[in-house]
Amino acid sequence: MEITTALPTFVITLREGTEATLVVGIVMACLAKANRSHLNRWVYLGIVAGLAGSVLVGLLLGVVLQWVEQLDTAWVPVIKQTLELSLGMIAIAMLSWMLVWMTRQARSLKGEIEGALTATLEQGTAAKWGVFTLILVAVLREGFETVIFIFASLQQGLPAVLGAIAGLAGATLIGIALFQWGVKINLKLFFQSVGMLLLLIVAGLVISALRHLDADVMAIAELQQLPLCLTTQSCILGPLLWDGSQVLPDKQFPGVVLKAFLGYRDHLYLGQILGYSLFLAGMGTLYFQSLQSKPAK
Repeated sequence: MEITTALPTFVITLREGTEATLVVGIVMACLAKANRSHLNRWVYLGIVAGLAGSVLVGLLLGVVLQWVEQLDTAWVPVIKQTLELSLGMIAIAMLSWMLVWMTRQARSLKGEIEGALTATLEQGTAAKWGVFTLILVAVLREGFETVIFIFASLQQGLPAVLGAIAGLAGATLIGIALFQWGVKINLKLFFQSVGMLLLLIVAGLVISALRHLDADVMAIAELQQLPLCLTTQSCILGPLLWDGSQVLPDKQFPGVVLKAFLGYRDHLYLGQILGYSLFLAGMGTLYFQSLQSKPAK
């Protein structure tokens, strides 16, 4: 098993898990300050429910993909490529939004959570459900984004599971270090560093999504006998500009590392290179601007 296949999942889970851990830590600290520590069990229940919901989403997606594979129709290739393309587009949109939005809101996160929790505690006996819901949403949101990424990048299986577990363990350790041991961690530097790495990983999803789109069009063209393809190698991606299968294959070291973190492929078409470059230029600009922006009031 190549450990490099688990690294992108580890990075995503570490990033998402750390964000959820910060929410949990802030909530528990606020409960302690308000002498409402008896509500901590609802925090734990929210964590368990959020993780269970994320696993359930992953199981459902796995069942759907297996069901598609077993369909007895000539349209199976089209359905499969369309599903994988949809997952890729959702993952790109969600992770890009999270990257930019969370960076902008990071400095006001603590105040927002404390404000929401204060309003929740004023609900009396219903406060426990408010705490539970707050934690559930935080954990489920991060878990859902991770699951979508795993399926969009076609990294299901043992490597993806191990990468997710390692990332979750790392995020938990960061939370314990911050809120239990009082260790000073430069969270701003941490999120900025992981954010730039995540930007490159998401750009790699753009290359995969374009390839799924091309395969989808090609499958439709073959079924309907339509002249949709520009060449025999691709339909909408244009000419092949890079063939590194003999020099730098993406299934062997170091190509597999470049594939995991930079979106490298040993076959790259004009459309993929343009899409990758445009995404990095556009989203990269938004991300670096978000690093300098002030949090919304």
